[in-house]
Amino acid sequence: MKLEAQKRSAGKAAALRREGRLPGVVYNSGLNVTVSVDRRAFDKVFRSRGTSNIIDLEVDGTVHAVLVKQVQMDKRRRLPQHVDFYAVTEGQVVDIHVPIEIEGTSRGQREGGMLDVHRREVHIEIMPRLIPENIVVDVSELEIGDSLHVADVADLLPKEARILDDLDRTILSVVPPRLAEAEEEAAEEEAAEPEVISRGGDEDEEASTEGE
Repeated sequence: MKLEAQKRSAGKAAALRREGRLPGVVYNSGLNVTVSVDRRAFDKVFRSRGTSNIIDLEVDGTVHAVLVKQVQMDKRRRLPQHVDFYAVTEGQVVDIHVPIEIEGTSRGQREGGMLDVHRREVHIEIMPRLIPENIVVDVSELEIGDSLHVADVADLLPKEARILDDLDRTILSVVPPRLAEAEEEAAEEEAAEPEVISRGGDEDEEASTEGE
């Protein structure tokens, strides 16, 4: 998916936001360019591609294959304030967190249990153009007491992917009704609103978000 950007001068972030544009930066080990993108266009692309898929960012005629590395958000208005684009290099692997999409209703849930999700993404290393959009996990056959681990989704990834997570790490489990109630209460108490949408792990972090 393509997104158009324009180079910008430093110190004009507030004025750009008033004009409906989102300030940002495109960077890697050999690149650091300040840019702006149309906020509505970015919202549309970001909703579709997220932080785990390549975007073709055209900056004044030059196209960069990028990943959205971090988005600063206005907590009150829930609007993006600044975006970091990480420019990937052709032939260079990247480490990325691929989202897990849960499909179906488990047998255990139909018997009164609850699906306890421990992790909603898998950390992998892969060539940029091979990054999967998501990992679809069908839980319909899981019984109360069953669990799904990172090793169980390995076959759902491209064969070129190298998993960086511990293979024994639990992704989800189906818990009994009483345990489900206790864990649901604990989750509600710990819930907090995030300030930043980001993906860590790439090898070139030195040119991180500007404080605008």
